[in-house]
Amino acid sequence: MRTLYILGIRGLPAKHGGFESFAERLALYLISQKWKVAVYCQEDSGTEIWEDYWNGVKLIHIPIHYKKATGTIIFDWKATLHAARQEGLFLTLGYNTAIFCGLLRIKGLTNIINMDGLEWKRQKWNNVEKAWLYINELLGCWFGNHLIADHPEIKNHLITRVPPEKVTVIPYGADRVVKPEIDLLKNYNLEAYQYIIVIARPEPENSILEIVSAFSRQKRGYKLLVLGKYYDDVSYHQEVKKAASEEVIFPGAIYEKEAVNALRFYARLYIHGHTVGGTNPSLVEAMSATSPILAHDNKFNRWVAGVDAHYFSTEEECAQQLDSLLDNEETLNKMREGSLKRYNEEFAEESDVKAYEKLFLKQLGKEFTGVDLSLDKQQVP
Repeated sequence: MRTLYILGIRGLPAKHGGFESFAERLALYLISQKWKVAVYCQEDSGTEIWEDYWNGVKLIHIPIHYKKATGTIIFDWKATLHAARQEGLFLTLGYNTAIFCGLLRIKGLTNIINMDGLEWKRQKWNNVEKAWLYINELLGCWFGNHLIADHPEIKNHLITRVPPEKVTVIPYGADRVVKPEIDLLKNYNLEAYQYIIVIARPEPENSILEIVSAFSRQKRGYKLLVLGKYYDDVSYHQEVKKAASEEVIFPGAIYEKEAVNALRFYARLYIHGHTVGGTNPSLVEAMSATSPILAHDNKFNRWVAGVDAHYFSTEEECAQQLDSLLDNEETLNKMREGSLKRYNEEFAEESDVKAYEKLFLKQLGKEFTGVDLSLDKQQVP
């Protein structure tokens, strides 16, 4: 039976981040291919587990009355307990609670784990949290029947723990964004190509402070739009806001897909400050909108964004790039073309969800006549 259960996210429809957006695309694609798909959803209210459907996808709602990390751990445990009583194939997105995947392995159920990035290296975690994530990464490698890496460098890391044949590289894809409604910019008092955009959680490893400080060194004549939730009781958030000039706008988190697509498409420049991780979905989505990319200089971003993007390592380098790029139409147009070229090479729409389906069919032992089942397009250096 072509039945898939998805664990590890907050739920659908997508509202919370890259994993949810990917899960939504994957679920809807598989439904169109006659699969049955169920997704576990964390809820703040209620006392009993309940089910309903969204666009053909079964949603299994689990009420959790704890907040933040505690709530997530309890939700993952309850979702795993429920999943262990089902029949089908299982996809776990992320390894933060991979210890629970041992139950699926004991039950003889096939569980594929997307191993995400190097979570235990993120600055936001304390030593205890880093140890928890490090241990769960190891457990995920052992308990998963097969592992997915979203980037060749993530596979390089994982094969220090498991045989190479246990890991498949499948980068995230994104739907192409073509001429979204320009009037959506009016909701944010913006004009096309007169602003720069940053879309990231406000955390130190995403270089938000460095980007805002670099931009705010002088009057730019453009706006800097910084999406995300900023709280008064979080010192880093307040540090970012304190560094911001009057040209920096903090509209909060925006979840409306059409609005975000328009904001990416009509941006003069997209700045991506992530320093840790593999293939970041937000970066791929920016490329699908032909945004010129200025990214933090690391092996993850360089592979994703390619040779026509520009890069920075420090606040000073970010400021220098802004000085040279913002009024250089010729270079910005070349960067737009480079983004689209790189997107078409590796991340074009449905490339990832089709590769996932091929992997699922291999795990189920199905024949897929006439289709190449060699999934790992990327040669790992």
